[in-house]
Amino acid sequence: MEFKDLKAFAAHHDNYEIRVIGHAGSRFYQIELEDIEAQRHMLTRQGKPVLFRSLDDVYLELKRAGIHRAYLVQHVPHDEMIGREAHYHDPLSSRMPLVF
Repeated sequence: MEFKDLKAFAAHHDNYEIRVIGHAGSRFYQIELEDIEAQRHMLTRQGKPVLFRSLDDVYLELKRAGIHRAYLVQHVPHDEMIGREAHYHDPLSSRMPLVF
């Protein structure tokens, strides 16, 4: 999903979740939207995934889109290396609420 479409999506839907994915060993963050049908959409610009260098940058972009809450989740590659599903796909145990 393109960032330009996020604001329109948020204005017309109320049952979705925004996740800020932090990658272990990296200081970069990505934003993922999960809609009512449990479809996951990474946010992109010009078709390319967007990486943020800080949570402040993430907050700024989400506020511009009219989003005021999200969940921070930590992606731990160890799980995938040993054959388990990525930890951040288990939303109840791996997310921390963010309000900005």
